[in-house]
Amino acid sequence: MKKFLSLVIAAVMLLGIAGIAAADVPNAEKPVIWYNRQPSNSTTGELDKDALTFNAKTYYVGFDAKQGAELQGQMVVDYLQAHPEGLDRNGDGIIGYVLCIGDVGHNDSIARTRGARKALGTAVPDAGQGKTEIATIDDVDPSPIGTNTDGSATAVKDGEITIGDKTYIVRELASQEMKNSVGATWDAATAGNAIMTWSGDFGDQIDVVVSNNDGMGMAVFLGWAKENKVPTFGYDANSDAVAAIADGYCGTISQNADVQAYLTLRTLRNALDDADIMTGISTPDAAGNVLSDDLYYYDEANRCFYALNGAVTEANYEAFLDATAPNPLFNNQLTEEQAPVKKVWLSVYNAADNFLNATYVPQLQNYDKILNLAVEYVKGDGQTEANLTDRLGNPAEYDGFAINMVKTDNAASYIIKLQ
Repeated sequence: MKKFLSLVIAAVMLLGIAGIAAADVPNAEKPVIWYNRQPSNSTTGELDKDALTFNAKTYYVGFDAKQGAELQGQMVVDYLQAHPEGLDRNGDGIIGYVLCIGDVGHNDSIARTRGARKALGTAVPDAGQGKTEIATIDDVDPSPIGTNTDGSATAVKDGEITIGDKTYIVRELASQEMKNSVGATWDAATAGNAIMTWSGDFGDQIDVVVSNNDGMGMAVFLGWAKENKVPTFGYDANSDAVAAIADGYCGTISQNADVQAYLTLRTLRNALDDADIMTGISTPDAAGNVLSDDLYYYDEANRCFYALNGAVTEANYEAFLDATAPNPLFNNQLTEEQAPVKKVWLSVYNAADNFLNATYVPQLQNYDKILNLAVEYVKGDGQTEANLTDRLGNPAEYDGFAINMVKTDNAASYIIKLQ
């Protein structure tokens, strides 16, 4: 019955979308929610304050990248400590790992690379940013190294780890940005090709695989690591990756896509209604939707909402098998009297991105209905910003915007369209 009602509501919204006229509000005053890709300098990570303060109804929704990155690194270390048998596959006294890097200009990818290196003891200070010592994860050099089987790379160093009564050298054998020939990053096929090259060149030295996301991690796992029983770790808790834990995939990180998707549309709904921004977040809305404090935090100074992360391992993976299930704590339907239907333009940077399309978008579609938002989902090619901005031809059609950029530096290209 609940499913039937949801379908009816969706049908009504789709049928009525043509008749929904955006309010007579200047585009520059309409709500803008940046999500998943934080407006920032892709080299330094400095936040783009112009984008984040575009107007009084502008916010960012993402997750705590540093907390998640450190959690992933610790998850790898915990696994190594708990599974000493057969870990050093060729018995050379070196725990060698390869690292799949998503996008060298993406804050989340940078953080995850830093988190893995810091936890495994292979991190060096980021001299390019003037760092001379490592006090926090921000001080770690995140540069890809190519191959490093002899330990001579300068962007990493050999670390060490004691497991049981034996101390091993830890070495990053190889890392690269997984970018395909047409420019798309976080590319699973490129990661699958990379592991075949690496395994052909120095396969018996690879004892661990660490990936910036599950899309790349699963390509490596299914293409090589599963058959060779090499521990593989990813990030995103995509449903296929969580299910693969039963078959030997060793762990992933949930960035609570349900919380992020809800926050993306909830902040937009609040801004559209001129409501307190924390309505339905820290305080219940008219339908009883509310988040608990352990699911997110709000950086008021930078107008940013961050979901918190959790480790998904063999001990708890069954609770995460359906990454697209809505959270019953904040899945209560608002009436049109409480929240009139509004029309929203929402971009997705890449139609082929596994996490966004298999997990995040289905979660957005769970919550757009309950919040009475008629969302037009616009999916890009993952390569050029114009593939999205050119499709925002008439911003006056929409009441609000949720933007997922191709590159974090490119917020201005959207702002120009709205001024």
